[in-house]
Amino acid sequence: MKRILLLTTALLVMQSAFAWGRLGHEIVIAVAQRHLTEKAKANIAKYIDYDLKKDAVWMDLHRKDEAIAYSTHYHVFACDKNLRYDPNYRLAKGCDVVYALNLSEYNLGKQNYTNMTDSAVVFNLRMIIHFMGDLHCPVHAHIDGVPTTWKCKLGKKEWEKFHPIYDKIPMMLYGKDANPDAVAAEIDCLKKGEIKKVVSGSIYDWATSAAKKSAEIYTINPYGTYSLDPDTVEKSRDIIATQLRNAGYRLATKLNEYFNH
Repeated sequence: MKRILLLTTALLVMQSAFAWGRLGHEIVIAVAQRHLTEKAKANIAKYIDYDLKKDAVWMDLHRKDEAIAYSTHYHVFACDKNLRYDPNYRLAKGCDVVYALNLSEYNLGKQNYTNMTDSAVVFNLRMIIHFMGDLHCPVHAHIDGVPTTWKCKLGKKEWEKFHPIYDKIPMMLYGKDANPDAVAAEIDCLKKGEIKKVVSGSIYDWATSAAKKSAEIYTINPYGTYSLDPDTVEKSRDIIATQLRNAGYRLATKLNEYFNH
């Protein structure tokens, strides 16, 4: 029993360290599910007969599995100093999150999911529902190729890296026991015309858009700041809500595009 409790605790700690944490990824998926067509829902259910939120952090939990170890570098991306998406920084490490999303688009869309094995469809679904969230996590956009790994202090707590603060920030904002569907309903507030603007363009355009919004966290705390603004979490609320919401809208757009036939 003690061993089981220790393993459970370790798993919870691991999950809280992922981009957005489990809660953030579940909120993204919950927003998307509010905008899926009935046809897309029915087709997806042929392959995954449960709530997609159950697979929210599957790609994180299995990123070191030998069979998909190549995906470990897919979770982040880089942009230049002008906040335009730039693949060059990541190519030496085996591409990035934009590559992963384009791969899913090729497999599920251009190749057509009906021509794939069931297991391949499920894996690509797991990729897109997770990596669309990663694309919009502020610390997963490495501006000018600079990672977000400096030591800092927020309130009385010292963090070994700045990065995990924004991985955990959905829990800080909405509570660790927050219902992702309830949060999704709260932040899903744009009108149809506004949503249309958010989802226009390509995945490359979305990367640049996400990077520009992500960069706003550095107006609160510039790169390398040790003593962070004590109001960092609350000052990040609009940035986080926007990124979670936009990720959900864009995820729904792609899932509808792939599975609406």
